[in-house]
Amino acid sequence: METNAGDFTLETLRHSTAHILAAAVTELFPETRIAIGPAIEEGFYYDFDRPAPFTPEDLNTIEKKMEKIIKANYEFVRTEKTKDEAISFFEPRGEKYKIELIKELPAEKVSFYQSGAFIDMCRGPHIPSTGKVKHFKLLSLAGAYWRGDANREQLQRIYGTAFFSKEEMEEYLKRIEEAKKRDHRRLGKALDLFSLHEEVGGGLVHWHPKGTLVRFLIEDYWRKLHYSRGYELVVTPHIASEEIYRISGHLENYIDFMYGAMDIEGRPYRVKPMNCPGHIMIYKTRLHSYRELPIRIAEMGTVYRFEKGGVLHGLMRVRGFTIDDAHILVAPDQVEEEMIRVLTMALDFLRTFGFSEFAIFLATRPQEKYVGKPDDWEMAEKSLRIALEKSGLPFEVDEGGGAFYGPKIDVKVKDSIGRLWQCSTIQFDFNLPERFDITYIDQSNKKARPYMIHRALMGSMERFFGVLVEHYGGAFPLWLAPVQVVVMNITDKQLNYGSDIVARLKTEGFRVEFDARNEKIGLKIREATMQKIPYLVIIGDREVEAGAVAVRTMAGQDIGTKPLAEFIQILKDGNKGPECRA
Repeated sequence: METNAGDFTLETLRHSTAHILAAAVTELFPETRIAIGPAIEEGFYYDFDRPAPFTPEDLNTIEKKMEKIIKANYEFVRTEKTKDEAISFFEPRGEKYKIELIKELPAEKVSFYQSGAFIDMCRGPHIPSTGKVKHFKLLSLAGAYWRGDANREQLQRIYGTAFFSKEEMEEYLKRIEEAKKRDHRRLGKALDLFSLHEEVGGGLVHWHPKGTLVRFLIEDYWRKLHYSRGYELVVTPHIASEEIYRISGHLENYIDFMYGAMDIEGRPYRVKPMNCPGHIMIYKTRLHSYRELPIRIAEMGTVYRFEKGGVLHGLMRVRGFTIDDAHILVAPDQVEEEMIRVLTMALDFLRTFGFSEFAIFLATRPQEKYVGKPDDWEMAEKSLRIALEKSGLPFEVDEGGGAFYGPKIDVKVKDSIGRLWQCSTIQFDFNLPERFDITYIDQSNKKARPYMIHRALMGSMERFFGVLVEHYGGAFPLWLAPVQVVVMNITDKQLNYGSDIVARLKTEGFRVEFDARNEKIGLKIREATMQKIPYLVIIGDREVEAGAVAVRTMAGQDIGTKPLAEFIQILKDGNKGPECRA
């Protein structure tokens, strides 16, 4: 994708298009107050305060007005005002959001950009004139709180995008349409995988039988993989005394994401936002020798964190979720080797589920707030870097992006339509071993402080499941499909034979359904295809007579009539799930 047009960048183009959007909106709807309109990763948006809600039809009208502004080729002209002048400019216009921003600016001068009759406070830069915008599209409407604060005004956000070339625009719009088809919220309902209910509460997932089955398949593999790689699995409570989170620092650093305290016999308790304190308490139940290290403790641990209603999004942003957590206690001389093992395990896990392209980031020590000695940070960052280099995969350094308690590796996967999703994270921690005073007996028979590695392969089960649904478009590979085969009869004459086929396939360990409804076979095939069931078995009189089955795939491929034993072998060849290697 082109990132510049010689004299300006794609970001500048998009930010300028946001200004054109605001100009069109304020001309069409003069009662509208404007907030902010930045460029973002794949386009731009602008937030508006308008008494009436925008409609999809309004977007078409706004686009046409933008086209007129672009055709007029107004020059973007930069001017400056003092803060007092800027406030005086916006006050009679009722632009309270701009005034609020101006009052917080440290500089005494405020820059403005004007194009035609529209003028907006902005740092810039901008394209030379509106006519430089050749390819743009308004995409969607959304709600947004002013400055992200749920206690402030509810604004209306219009999203759009712009590109340098028609080809890039068309490719992006195709990708957007494909993403809509793959939306896990739509597919979750259509395939009967999960649901969310406002009556119960936002961000709390209800797993349906089919979704639960897929979840259990993922968990089964996860457990086998962990046992094969030297982990010990545990289960910890969903609530704990507030004191444990005071020691861990969560009350100090994560209080905004924690739910309120419950009084239990005069003692405050919290639902857990993290699994690490529970794992540490298990470690502390006995004395440990250096000979035992590394000690690897893992759990599919459900946690609860407060997320504002405006950011909740299907399975991707929820309030109750299960982290595939592991905490590894290592001696200082084991850090490098263990980091390599953890990264290798993370990549192996992700590849098992069909991901082959990754974007990897090494996040280093923050510039200001951090715990631990600089020498320890240097050692940890070096260990992470060596692990990344030995993986052979390219990575970027996120300078200062580490957590306050240690550096980390973040692994994002690229899905089948090119989008990146955050999954695995490997975090080094200098903080909790110190706070909980955890030790081991070293070679000199003295107490020593272990280091801790936090690690999640999926990130969370909910998010990973949502990513899988969108990656596969709901058409899971055979080993993950909740229903692998549907058997369907043409008439009632084949009911007994169909029941025998189903029983045999179930005996062989396959997940099978029998569609014995008195419906036309075309309808049955169409509905099974929409349910994305990998194999469709059709039986009529000829199949009964031959003791065979007619087989087709959900993609419409006609495999032909096969003896049942041959079809079972096809299923076995395709149903080889992931192997666990130590």
